[in-house]
Amino acid sequence: MSEIYRTLTLSFTIAFVISVICTPLAIKIAPLIGAMDIPKDERRMHHSAMPRFGGMAIFLGVLISMLLMLNMSHKIMVILAGGTAMYILGVVDDIKTLKAGTKFFFQIVIAVAMYMNDIRVSFLSNFFGYGKADLNAVFCLVVTVIWIVGITNTVNLVDGLDGLAAGTTAIASLSIAYVGYIHGMYLSASAMLALAGGALGFLPFNFYPSKIFMGDSGSLFLGFMMSTLSVIGLVKQATVVAVIIPVLVMGFPIFDTLYAILRRLINKRPIMEADRLHLHHRLISLGYGQRRATLMLYCVTGIMSVSAVTASRGLGVETLGLYSIAALMIYIFLTDANHFMPQIKNPTVPPVADCDKPIEKDQPGQ
Repeated sequence: MSEIYRTLTLSFTIAFVISVICTPLAIKIAPLIGAMDIPKDERRMHHSAMPRFGGMAIFLGVLISMLLMLNMSHKIMVILAGGTAMYILGVVDDIKTLKAGTKFFFQIVIAVAMYMNDIRVSFLSNFFGYGKADLNAVFCLVVTVIWIVGITNTVNLVDGLDGLAAGTTAIASLSIAYVGYIHGMYLSASAMLALAGGALGFLPFNFYPSKIFMGDSGSLFLGFMMSTLSVIGLVKQATVVAVIIPVLVMGFPIFDTLYAILRRLINKRPIMEADRLHLHHRLISLGYGQRRATLMLYCVTGIMSVSAVTASRGLGVETLGLYSIAALMIYIFLTDANHFMPQIKNPTVPPVADCDKPIEKDQPGQ
């Protein structure tokens, strides 16, 4: 058991330390290669050019930690190869700004490659029953691609406030690592701890006021690793629980993404079009600063993460209760009372020179 603790501890520590060391280096490299985020519209929360190459530190921390501490099985090697490809795609986008359709195409290609190498949502293998191998294979492929591409982009979309994507991913990864640990899935636990370490090592430089952004290289890499590592064996059987757990943990970014898609469909806008109506933007518009808004969403993610742990233990009532609390918090965040009620006007303040005069009572008819 001591060897297991050592592996788990070192998986986190190595990724964390490397990420901390490499982030200042990324800050210096970013302007040299043109990986700078220049605010061009009102959707941006910053007002000056910012380095967006923090993904390098996260990527190196996670990669080196996993190479040193994990048993390099076929699936782990495939995931690392796919994560590297997704990271490179993000780097190109950070420097050249790719079109949304181009990024989406390459994400699908990488997801299909994962399926072809046995990284898939496996509990769907016999969805149509035995003897329907072709239908089952197609259905499993579609769901796996949607899962990988979907989770990859949820992390990318939630990266709208300083520290939000890094902190949310860290909380979710720690939760899944704990679920893997209590079920004896130490490989999954070690991999998730490496992911959490990389994100947390970057967070001090990214929390408000941020010195650097992770960029698409970081958000796409984190999202891809979350989507693939979370389904390679969190529980001892390949059941629906293996997918329910990461869905519960990533509930906030998944909801925010689905809500954004629905909103754009209703308004007949392109699905990939960016806007300023995400949950974190709404909190800012309600008057919360970036720090408070980020911490509030950390709390939602934390509650959902605990519900995933209770779900893995078969505690249905507790899971429902915790998730209901998180859902209620999101509802409160999304509903602004001033949107439904007339604004309360500020009373007219008398001039300073007249403040000592008695206030006359209203006369009838006035």
